Amino acid sequence: MNNQGWLKLLPLPLRRRIEGHYTLQKMVSNTGWMFFDRLLRMGAGLFIGVWVARYLGPGGYGLLSFAGSYVMMFSAIALFGLESLVVRELVTYPDQRPAILGTAFVIRLAAGLVAVPLALGTLTLIRPDDRITLILVSLLSSSLVFQAVEVVDLWFQSQIATRCVAIVRMVSFSLSSLGKMVCVMSGASITAIAWVTATEALMVGCGLLLAYRLSGEQMTTWKFSRNRFRSMLSGAFPMLLSGIVFMVYLRIDQVMLGAMVSASELGQYAAAVRISEVWYFVPAAIITAVFPRIVTLKASNPESFNAKLQQLYNLLVFLGYLVALPATLLAPWIVQLLFGSAYQPAAPLLAVLIWAGVFANLTVVRNAHFIALDWGKAMLLCTTAGAATNVLLNLVLIPRWGAMGAAAATCISYWVAAHGACLCSRSLWPAAGMITRALVYPRWW
Repeated sequence: MNNQGWLKLLPLPLRRRIEGHYTLQKMVSNTGWMFFDRLLRMGAGLFIGVWVARYLGPGGYGLLSFAGSYVMMFSAIALFGLESLVVRELVTYPDQRPAILGTAFVIRLAAGLVAVPLALGTLTLIRPDDRITLILVSLLSSSLVFQAVEVVDLWFQSQIATRCVAIVRMVSFSLSSLGKMVCVMSGASITAIAWVTATEALMVGCGLLLAYRLSGEQMTTWKFSRNRFRSMLSGAFPMLLSGIVFMVYLRIDQVMLGAMVSASELGQYAAAVRISEVWYFVPAAIITAVFPRIVTLKASNPESFNAKLQQLYNLLVFLGYLVALPATLLAPWIVQLLFGSAYQPAAPLLAVLIWAGVFANLTVVRNAHFIALDWGKAMLLCTTAGAATNVLLNLVLIPRWGAMGAAAATCISYWVAAHGACLCSRSLWPAAGMITRALVYPRWW
């Protein structure tokens, strides 16, 4: 995107404030492309997801959601906790780019090749006679290997230049969505829909390699470095554990529901989750855009670093309230409009789950805060506390209240991971203070 082009579209007072601030212009442009990408996913993804849910019915949709949630828990192994670590290293040591990217690629490829058989083997042990679920998980888990190529995305993030990445993801998503539409209109099976979903990761990987080549870079320059390998393993291990625990507490509710209630009730819960999480791209896009700047401020201007973090906490809590309040009041109408009368039991679940978004937003900022300070162990502690709370509460509440128990467990555990755990450690009290101020008075302006 040409900065001068979009600057002309801004109001004159705002344009004057950012003219000459080229780093800020890149951040705004970067955020704009990511928002455009995520808005497409939000709109078209919700439409396609609702269409698939109506086509499969609560039972079939619950089965597909179980398989997707199960695979997502293993995606943390394939990603290996390298995302923010690699971006930070690329920003700090740009001259070591070939070694950083090459080593990160090898680590992720090996991790993906481990994650797939681990997911299938574990499923075979816990559900040995469930052939259809095994097929769905086999198809969806293939995407874990292709994620190795997405280290290219991390390079674009470090350059604050994600236009190419956004285009690649939008094209891949559009093709995948078109494939799902064909499946529904032709009366295809649930396995065909899972197959189309899995091909999106392959298309993204090929597209990213092409974008990297067109940007003037070559994958052939990457190289594996033993020293970089050891330092990455050391730095990423707490992030890896944190990522695994995070994925467990993010999706364990649906996995446990699938084991303890009917597929139909799980389908109702999955519908509520889909609506409540449809806007989660907003905080992720904001943090992705500003994270390189946050890392720079941490080294150059500690006071500004803390002020910007407080502003981010405030902004994302404010956005959480802005979504949660109306969604709580309009939940029955939203579910009826999107999923139809067959999914009406999802309305009270949505009214509860939507509040988990406030704490999910806080977690996104808190993670960036801790990563910038190299506090991987603290992040692992908070995420582990949230995961343990989620599992224990699900064990207690699901047998009594079914899907509503899982919704309550999700909200409470999200708060524990984002805020509650920080209150239990004196060293984390400054972060807890920032979060408390944001929750009480999110003065982001």
